[in-house]
Amino acid sequence: MTQTHMAREVAEIPAAAERFLAQTRPEVTEAAAVMRKLDPSLIVTVARGSSDHAATYLKYAVELLAGVPVASVGPSVASIYGRPLRLAGAVCIGISQSGQSPDIVEMMRAGRSGGALSVAITNFADSPMGAASNHCLALQAGVEHSVAATKTFVVSVLAGLSLLAEWQQDDDLRRAIADLPDALGKALHLDWSPLAARLSRANSAYVLGRGPAFAIANESALKLKETCGLHAEAYSAAEVLHGPAAIVQAQFPVFALGVEDAALSHVVSTAERLAAQGADVFLTGAPAKGATLLPSVPNLHPLVAPLVLGTAFYSFVEELARRRGFDPDTPPHLRKVTETV
Repeated sequence: MTQTHMAREVAEIPAAAERFLAQTRPEVTEAAAVMRKLDPSLIVTVARGSSDHAATYLKYAVELLAGVPVASVGPSVASIYGRPLRLAGAVCIGISQSGQSPDIVEMMRAGRSGGALSVAITNFADSPMGAASNHCLALQAGVEHSVAATKTFVVSVLAGLSLLAEWQQDDDLRRAIADLPDALGKALHLDWSPLAARLSRANSAYVLGRGPAFAIANESALKLKETCGLHAEAYSAAEVLHGPAAIVQAQFPVFALGVEDAALSHVVSTAERLAAQGADVFLTGAPAKGATLLPSVPNLHPLVAPLVLGTAFYSFVEELARRRGFDPDTPPHLRKVTETV
């Protein structure tokens, strides 16, 4: 069978990450230096779709490492409602694979006009969003043909983490980022066949995470919808217990993303509770009673570990899509660049 664009692009993730680290370092260093001088007390993000999941990942990473609150702002506040935001002393980070969507571009312009330092994370430095921003971190990911974003998502998160590490001058995170291409390569070879066997015949599923892994849960649920025609919903491993757990009954599939961080014991506890309700639970990071443990790359910095899991999921979901009879390159009713206002 001919290899899909998605499979090729997932395989390119380690090289794309290495290329970003080698080629965009000056821009990251410059933007981080300006952020240190500004010393922001607020960061806002502007994004949609997979890029918004990358922004959610960055939200948790920034709040955990820097202690600065991060809020997502709705692009329509600027593009449709025309309401200026007071952002003096803040940083506005826009994330977009194409950098073309009019609402994202307009919100970045509005953020800059409102007094924010604006930073664009995009695969196209010469895009309208890049031109509208004070700084642009070009992903250097190369052309992405598949409608489903994969390598651009991973490198978008990497760009945000690199900016964070330089802004905070955090050597532990710097080392973890430098080692990330190798870890991403290992992730491509993890065997999640037990999960594939269950989801190949599923109609719906929950994907759970905490902290940065919650962002990966959101991205994973989107990809299950997008490429596999499977109705999947993402929840915090805490939030799922506040109502959504009510529909988890016998053989309901649950995929819980656990990593070696402070939230792991809580993720395990949720996995065990749902397994006791009869769910088919699959978990990374640690064993849980009644759940199937899936392999992961061990001994990673907790702020990069979820991104490595996300790469493993991309490899997994491309195969699952084909197993379910879908072409992951051409999801129905979708196209590569979505322009909204």
